[in-house]
Amino acid sequence: MYSSNKNNNRDLLKYAGLAMQLFLALGLAVFLGIKLDTWLKLSFPVLVWVLPLVILVSLMYKLITETNKKK
Repeated sequence: MYSSNKNNNRDLLKYAGLAMQLFLALGLAVFLGIKLDTWLKLSFPVLVWVLPLVILVSLMYKLITETNKKK
């Protein structure tokens, strides 16, 4: 029973880490998108939309590959 609880805690920490990576990466992508759009003087905020989408796709790929690993 103790081993099962330890595995559950490990999985919880792993997924909490992935969620934290997601939020931090999205926040950083939006911040960089705003800064780059103003620096490039774009009339439409292209990078505010593109950078977070790239981050979402890459993190979803990472999430899928990490959760489908065979033990």
